[in-house]
Amino acid sequence: MQVTYIHHSGFLVETEVCYFLFDYHRGELPPLKPGKPVCVFISHRHPDHCNLRIFSILRERNTEHITAVLSKDILTAGRKDDRQEVLRQIQGAELLSVTFHQEYHPLPGITVKTLLSTDEGVAFLLTCSEGTVYHAGDLNDWVWEEETEQYNRQMTGSYRHEIDLLKGTKIDIAFLPLDPRQEKDYARGILYFLKHIPVQKVYPMHYWEQPAIIRQFLAQYPAYEGIVQMTESHKQEEQ
Repeated sequence: MQVTYIHHSGFLVETEVCYFLFDYHRGELPPLKPGKPVCVFISHRHPDHCNLRIFSILRERNTEHITAVLSKDILTAGRKDDRQEVLRQIQGAELLSVTFHQEYHPLPGITVKTLLSTDEGVAFLLTCSEGTVYHAGDLNDWVWEEETEQYNRQMTGSYRHEIDLLKGTKIDIAFLPLDPRQEKDYARGILYFLKHIPVQKVYPMHYWEQPAIIRQFLAQYPAYEGIVQMTESHKQEEQ
């Protein structure tokens, strides 16, 4: 599987038989091979994860088969007119609306399981013949210094409950938040994941164009060098 970082929490994963595109926000897609299906995953409706313009971009590239795997909140939030606008923007794509703690099969040979986000929407665990991919969306240990102790304790418990559902699952590629806005608590979520889930490669994301946070993490936790990747080095223009 080949990973291309696009922007923020957006990644393209290419396999022998299809592309997986996660949480496109903005940025340039690499050239796509004609005839290869694209499965678009959107974890929730926040604009830094959900830009429905991706479907017109794919149509302009004459992509033949597009599957839209959308968290249910994208279709249910807002007014009826909002839902109609979503459907208009994804026209031509096969729609799969998903919710948490379920299993789906968007394409033959591909299994997707969902977790409940600690913010909105879902996280995706995707299994295909070439391996297993996890995209967290906004599932993270969102502890904030300005929040109450009770809120932060509940947040940590909810996050760990979801990640514990992955125990025993060998993951080849994981896309995980590493958010500098959390200041001293920035590494809580990714550390718990690394300590409890067997994973080959982790690509930090959601770092708000502050990639130095990855080097900071590796300086503090050098044991994870080789697992935690320098996400920016996987941008298309640098390949």
